[in-house]
Amino acid sequence: MQSIRKRLGIIIIFCSVVAVILLGFLVNLTVNGTFNKYMVNIQNQRNNRIVDYFQQIYKNDKKWTINSGKEMMHEAYMSNYCLTLLDINKNIVWGMNPNDIRETSHMMMQKIDSNRGAYISKSFQIKYKGKIVGYVVIGQYSPIILTQQDINFKMSINRSIIISIMIAITIAVIISIIISKQFSEPIKSVSNTSVKLSNGNYDSKSNIKSNIKELDNLTRSINILGKKLKEQDQLRKRLVSDISHEIRTPLNILQNNLEAMIDEIFPVNKERLNYLNEEVIRFGKLLNNLNVLKQFEDEKLNLNMKTIFLDKLILSVSNKFSIDFKSKNIKFDLNIEKGKNFQIIGDEDKLKQVFINLLANAIKFTGPGGTVCIELYINKNKVIAKVKDNGIGIKKEDLPYIFERLYRGDKSRRETEGSGLGLTIVKKILTLHSAAIDVESTDSIGTSFTLYFNRNRNRRISDE
Repeated sequence: MQSIRKRLGIIIIFCSVVAVILLGFLVNLTVNGTFNKYMVNIQNQRNNRIVDYFQQIYKNDKKWTINSGKEMMHEAYMSNYCLTLLDINKNIVWGMNPNDIRETSHMMMQKIDSNRGAYISKSFQIKYKGKIVGYVVIGQYSPIILTQQDINFKMSINRSIIISIMIAITIAVIISIIISKQFSEPIKSVSNTSVKLSNGNYDSKSNIKSNIKELDNLTRSINILGKKLKEQDQLRKRLVSDISHEIRTPLNILQNNLEAMIDEIFPVNKERLNYLNEEVIRFGKLLNNLNVLKQFEDEKLNLNMKTIFLDKLILSVSNKFSIDFKSKNIKFDLNIEKGKNFQIIGDEDKLKQVFINLLANAIKFTGPGGTVCIELYINKNKVIAKVKDNGIGIKKEDLPYIFERLYRGDKSRRETEGSGLGLTIVKKILTLHSAAIDVESTDSIGTSFTLYFNRNRNRRISDE
């Protein structure tokens, strides 16, 4: 099994080599094609010049002789092509022997292309005053005649292309090593961290930095995951401890009192039995709350959904706590936006439980002379309810966990009587109603819970 760095390096190198070779081939093809076109153009210019030369000879002499234009032979020998002069009847006036240039031409062609060895000739008309007066035949052993300088030029281009390909491949290999390292190191670090997290080492972190956005996001995500796994592990341990404490306390009280009554240390009277009965009831409430929470989490709870006016529901719940507010000397304010319709769809009993739990918490953690307030208003398509108090507040480090099971934060809150399941149940009920809840709190100043409900705009739905 290959590492990601090795696999990525091989892929980059392979693609780079193929691309460079293909580019070199295309460059060579283009250069040779352009050069050949250039040489064909030069050759055509030579042919036209030769024809013009013989036309000028005929213009001066008005006839063909054995010496007409023979001075062109020297140039033809030097440039590896043959000339043959024909009169108007295509009889040979004079001509060169192709065998005289064969050896030189073959030597030139072997340096370029060994497949090009056939003798090729082409006839051109010689005209005077618009009439044909003769012909000149130009022959050569290659479609394109190259001088030694031309051959050297083409060979130097090919050498340069080959050298460029080798340099490009070397650079590509170096760059691929660097790039593969940039990609592989963060991924390798994240992979190692994930393995450690899966083995339960939640303190593991990836410290590799990357300037690639996706890889940087991956590194930060695995670190956040590790942090959350550590927090969840701590919550799990705390949950086990809290459940053990919540169950052990009433059982210890029952056991100690029953043993004392059996040993006749405590008298068996109505007051003592009522005290034990209260502990049994408290223990039963804890088990009931755990059972309700289990039903919410298993999504086995059946909701009786119907049209509800949230302002009437909150007013009804608030009236139930009037005695509690008076007994603890807490001021209660209910501010409902006037002229608005607070109609939503929900289970009335379950939503009452939400506000009962929130108001009970507000009273529990607000001292005498404090204030509890509920605000209800409309914001676009949302019905918003706020439950605020100026009680002991919640510490910043505890805020992310207050909806966890049995979580009751700092010592001052844990000492207050309660199961620690109220807010967990609130969260579950709101989730089933597609509603949301936010909390803001400052230690020793107060807490504010904000609930967001979807507004029911269809007023035709009847209360069934």
